[in-house]
Amino acid sequence: MNFDYVVLPILIAAIGIAVAWFAIRRVLALRAKNYSKMRRRVEAVLLSLLALVAVAAAAISSTNAILLAIDRSHIPGQFYQVNGHRMRIDCTGSGSPAIVLDAGLGNDGFIWGGVQPELSKTTQVCSYDRAGFGFSDTLPAPRDADHIADELHGLLQAAGINGPIVLMGHSIAGIYIRNYATRYPAQVAGLIFVDGSTPLQDTHPAFAPEMKIPAPLTVALGRAMFASGIARAMGNCSPKLPGFSAEAARLQDEDTCHAEIPSVIAELSSFHRSGEQTAHTGPYGDLPILIFSQDPNRDPKDQKYAAMNTAWAEMQENLKKLSTHSRRIIAKGSSHYIQLDRRDLILKEVPSFIAQIRAQAQGTQINAPAYGSTTTE
Repeated sequence: MNFDYVVLPILIAAIGIAVAWFAIRRVLALRAKNYSKMRRRVEAVLLSLLALVAVAAAAISSTNAILLAIDRSHIPGQFYQVNGHRMRIDCTGSGSPAIVLDAGLGNDGFIWGGVQPELSKTTQVCSYDRAGFGFSDTLPAPRDADHIADELHGLLQAAGINGPIVLMGHSIAGIYIRNYATRYPAQVAGLIFVDGSTPLQDTHPAFAPEMKIPAPLTVALGRAMFASGIARAMGNCSPKLPGFSAEAARLQDEDTCHAEIPSVIAELSSFHRSGEQTAHTGPYGDLPILIFSQDPNRDPKDQKYAAMNTAWAEMQENLKKLSTHSRRIIAKGSSHYIQLDRRDLILKEVPSFIAQIRAQAQGTQINAPAYGSTTTE
C-alpha cells in the first residue's frame, strides 16, 4: 500500500474530520460557558476557522486521492516481471530499429505523450517507467546507472524487444543510455540525447549547489504537499501541453500530481556514483548520435543561472565526441523540456535520424547530415 497517496490521505482526512468535530462541539458548548461575550465571540470565530480549515484539508486530500486512483485505474502498456519486480512499458507502432524512451528525473513514461504517437508512425516506439516512477515497482538503493541499465535490459527482453534499438534519454537518462550502450553495444543502433546530463557534472562548480540532496524537512514538506492534494488545489496538476491527446494529457496530469519524491532522492543520491560508472563510456565509433540541447539564450535577462547555462552548453557540445557520426541541434527558445517546448523539432529530426540508421544498416546512400556540426533550429 502506497503510504504517500493512500495511507497519508486517509490519516489527513481522519484527523481533519476529528478536529472539525471537536471545534464544532466546542463552539456549541460555548453557549453554556460563563465567559465574557467578547471571549465567546473570539473563541467561536477561531474555532469556526479551525473547523473550516480541517474540513478543507480533509476534502482536498480525499479528492486528490480519489482522482489519482481513478487516473491510475486506466493504465496503457504492459507489465512484466523483472527480477521479481513489476515494470511497465508501452510500445506502439512497428518497425526497426525500435526507439526506447527514457524519462528524466521525477518523470515517468507519460512525459513522452506528445511525441510518441507521431514517432510511432515511423517505427516502433516504447516508453517505460523506471523503478519507483509511474507504475513500476520501487526498488531499494542504490539507484545507479548500472542497476537501471540492467533493469531496462531485463524489461526489453521480457517484452520481446531483442532487435536493434535507439535509446532516447532526457536529462538524467542521458547518463543511463550511455551506460546501456556500453553494457549492451550489440543491441544499440543509435543514441538520442534530449538535453541529456553528462557524467560527473555534479563536480562542476556551477552545478554543485543544484545537486545537493534536500534537507529531510524539505523532503517531508514536499511529500506532504503532494500527498495532501495542495499541489492539485494550486492548479499545478493541469499543465497545458501542446500535442498531447486528452488521454495523454490526463496521464501526464496524474504524473505531475503523483510525485515520487523518495525515488527522486534515491536517484539523485546515486548521481555521482552513476557518473563514475559512465565517466569512461565511449567513444562509440561511428554509432549514430543525435543531440538536442536547450537554448542557453532563451532568457538573456536571467543572470542567476548564467554560469550554469554556459557550463551546460559546453557539456552538450562535448557529447559530440562520443561518435564520429554525431551532430547537435540547439532547440531555439526551448527550456530543458525540449519534448514539450519544441515537439515540432523532435518530430522533424528523429524520423530523419531513423532513416539515416536504416540506410547505414542497408549500405545505401542518403543525404547524410553534416557530422560533427552544431546548428540552431
